[in-house]
Amino acid sequence: MVAPAAATHEDAASLRVWHVTKEFASPDGGVTPGALALDDVSLSIAAGELVSIVGPSGCGKSTLLRMLAGLTTPTTGELAIGAEPITAPSAERGLVFQDPNLFPWLTVRRNIEVGLVARGKLREKRAEVDKFMRLVGLEAFANSFPHHLSGGMAQRVSLARALINHPRVLLLDEPLGALDAFTRMRMQDEVLRLWQTHGTTMLFVTHDIDEAIYMSDRIVIMTQRPGKIEQIIPVDLDRPRDRSSQDFLRLRGDILETLHFAGQPMAGNKS
Repeated sequence: MVAPAAATHEDAASLRVWHVTKEFASPDGGVTPGALALDDVSLSIAAGELVSIVGPSGCGKSTLLRMLAGLTTPTTGELAIGAEPITAPSAERGLVFQDPNLFPWLTVRRNIEVGLVARGKLREKRAEVDKFMRLVGLEAFANSFPHHLSGGMAQRVSLARALINHPRVLLLDEPLGALDAFTRMRMQDEVLRLWQTHGTTMLFVTHDIDEAIYMSDRIVIMTQRPGKIEQIIPVDLDRPRDRSSQDFLRLRGDILETLHFAGQPMAGNKS
């Protein structure tokens, strides 16, 4: 078995997942039945690529993102950003959750500044706060508190808070899942605009097939738990994408069929 080649300068924002397994132990140190969350997962994501992961609930999608963020470690296997092993959290890898997780006692401006304050960078980067508020269209709400914001606005604050640290990689764990359909579509365009503006490598977990097709360069389909990669589908559709086009609908049907059979043995296969 040959390990992947070291990353060059050009692909320093690439992600590599190499034969990763994740097994959760019980409190007594033993192994809980069904605790194998991920089983031998390997994936490469090029610098500047936007890749979505879809799959059944509980298949390890969020677990994989948390490992890439450095919040938990794999049982076996390796994770890397460029040539650097991932062993701990880093500002180079931003993580955006479904819940914006804003601090309710801080204004929009202060919420966006949080990462800069934690890193001791606020004084030299203060001008960027205004830039990112304009970028996500929230400059008029700089002094508003989270309870004054709609769900879409709060999620834009969360995105700005992650992007202001200039991460090489942005990990998004169903960031639009709690929004209504119309706001969700607007926010999909917002994320795409930010991605195209900054060229950030993005890994996007979603349960929404249309969202994955609309946004992604490639779609990773995972099996039921324990999660394995069933298939990786390139999305060769021109941007901006037409959700009602025949090519879009055909790809949607193919993915839905794959998800229906993901992880199931072939007919006649008793193993």
